[in-house]
Amino acid sequence: MSRRLPPLYALRAFEAASRHNSFTRAAEELSITQSAVSRHIRTLEEHFACRLFQRSGRNLQLTEAARLLLPGVREGFAALERACHTLNAEDDILRMKAPSTLTMRWLLARVSRFRHLQPGNEVQLTSAWMSVDEVDFNQEPFDCAVLLSYGHFPADWEACYLFPELLIPVGAPNLLDDGPWDAARLATAELLHPTPDRRDWRNWLQRMGLSSQVSLKGGQVFDTLELGMIAAARGYGVSMGDLLMVAEDVAQGRLSLPWPTAVASGESYYLVWPKTRPGGERLRRLADFLQSEVSAMELPQVERLG
Repeated sequence: MSRRLPPLYALRAFEAASRHNSFTRAAEELSITQSAVSRHIRTLEEHFACRLFQRSGRNLQLTEAARLLLPGVREGFAALERACHTLNAEDDILRMKAPSTLTMRWLLARVSRFRHLQPGNEVQLTSAWMSVDEVDFNQEPFDCAVLLSYGHFPADWEACYLFPELLIPVGAPNLLDDGPWDAARLATAELLHPTPDRRDWRNWLQRMGLSSQVSLKGGQVFDTLELGMIAAARGYGVSMGDLLMVAEDVAQGRLSLPWPTAVASGESYYLVWPKTRPGGERLRRLADFLQSEVSAMELPQVERLG
């Protein structure tokens, strides 16, 4: 039976490429080259004597054969991960998934402190670029995740509220040399967009009643909040940031708040994990620790619109 199965590494590359609709993203996830992913896919196509992907312009699409194959492959890897996790369930490692900007700006330092203060409670943090914050605990090898969400989670998950997303404009420190900004100055500024759909600036401008005065056209567009804030700190324009994530940079003079009003996006950050997952007590300790870290933070004194 086993001799009729294709190589496991090729099936893994197929599953990752199918999930991302991208050989490049699959390669990044698997820590291999894009050409290696292509070779693995060719291995499968030769094994099954059919095409699995086809390109339409820049888009990568599954063939009908691939759509038939994919559910079983995903179920198989999920079963393997569950079986392996059973043997690892009693170790001291909590495997966490989190968005890349949150990881760099806030979470990494707190997780490191948690590990130092509570020896034996190891947290293995995986930073991920996520166009939509989500995790599939049946498909991905994580015990918990930090997600930006409206708080609607499956009934079999535990969810610990951490803090709200508070959008606020950020820029280089010298932007405040001439005092706080007004609408006219904001209208002439180079806006940096940390999301391709420009939703963060659109949300903030609408809540501030400035949509008719400040245009969203033009400006540089980035994939993450982190890149937008880095570009702003280097003087390339004004980006949208998150109040909690920029607090330390503002306090240390690396960023300024040209318009000191933060707007709640409606979404918040949560630590989530399956109720049936082993290590529940350690996860609750981690949740309590992260909540205490939020409570201890000193945030910039700005107006907040809920």
